[in-house]
Amino acid sequence: MNIAAHKGFADPVIESQRVFRAVMNALARPGSVQSLQTNLAAPFPLTPTLAAVALALADQDAPVWLDQPLRETKAVAEFLRFHTGAPIVDNPSESAFALVSAADRLPPLDQFAFGTPAFPDRSTTIVLPVGALGQGAAWILSGPGIAGETELRAGPLPDDFAEQWTENNALFPRGVDLILAAPGSVAALSRTTKIVRRA
Repeated sequence: MNIAAHKGFADPVIESQRVFRAVMNALARPGSVQSLQTNLAAPFPLTPTLAAVALALADQDAPVWLDQPLRETKAVAEFLRFHTGAPIVDNPSESAFALVSAADRLPPLDQFAFGTPAFPDRSTTIVLPVGALGQGAAWILSGPGIAGETELRAGPLPDDFAEQWTENNALFPRGVDLILAAPGSVAALSRTTKIVRRA
């Protein structure tokens, strides 16, 4: 891998903390859009925002699963291993984090780790790129961290996403969490978030 072409954070401590705060704020306030500006030059098809989230969250104790386009690009796994030390796993059910290159590549949610009743935190957080936050399909969100209801515009998402997410809700306290990564911003759906697509 050309390390010079694919550098990590210029200041790993400060930048990773900034990204971590943005992601945690997004998960604590589902549907809120958090600014996440980054100058990372990640190997394609890993987007800069996907890369920033991975570098801030993954480590040697947090296995990462990559979808096929990301997995087939050797430089992506090398970039992640070099900057995070995270093991790359072949099975999504073994991952703490899953990086997906596009919405139409998102596997069924039941392929990921849901955690166990005793250890619900042993579940997968999926990081999915979207074209933009504030554009696309409108979703009405409710649940913990949301005062009443809020609207999130994001897309594209799979056609059956609402049905899959309802099944994910029913597993609480188990279940996956989802980070939506757009150029310059992130939003999130926690496993407690209920969603309805606006007609």
